[in-house]
Amino acid sequence: MTDTDKILVLGGCRSGKSNHALQLAKGMGPRRLFVATCVPHDDEMQARIDRHRRERSATWRTLEIPVNLAETINSHSPVADVMLVDCLTLWLNNLLMQTQDAPQIQRQIDDLAEAVRMAPHSVILVSNEVGAGIVPENRLARLYRDLAGWTNQAVAAACDRVVWTIAGIPVTIKPPFQNTAP
Repeated sequence: MTDTDKILVLGGCRSGKSNHALQLAKGMGPRRLFVATCVPHDDEMQARIDRHRRERSATWRTLEIPVNLAETINSHSPVADVMLVDCLTLWLNNLLMQTQDAPQIQRQIDDLAEAVRMAPHSVILVSNEVGAGIVPENRLARLYRDLAGWTNQAVAAACDRVVWTIAGIPVTIKPPFQNTAP
């Protein structure tokens, strides 16, 4: 690993992606920033947030940033060795609550990818893969699915490594697996 690794960790719900991202970040320096995008709208979500906070050690500083991810990556670069953003699909949800203007959201996706690419520190991003199911029956759900796919593609292109988690097993998909056996 380098001082400026950019890693996207993808997976389905409860696939182990957040835990894997935390494990990756442990060796990336002492100044750790956790960027939480979740906005709790009910007691169950608040309980999830509280559990995730307990899972992180006291070495993490947490920022609750529901929308302004690119600006946060840019502005907090001087104080971080590693920044972990969890998660991009909740971020998209927050953006959609503000506007359903796809071109405007696409600009924010592009800004995020550029901020990740240019960050002078390591960045780990967590995102759900939501496009492996059926085509949703309503316009908003289809827009969300499409934006999530575009976000994952843009961020994956900006990252050095992409890891797909399945049943708690991380599988590196970028760079592609290279057989090192003789």
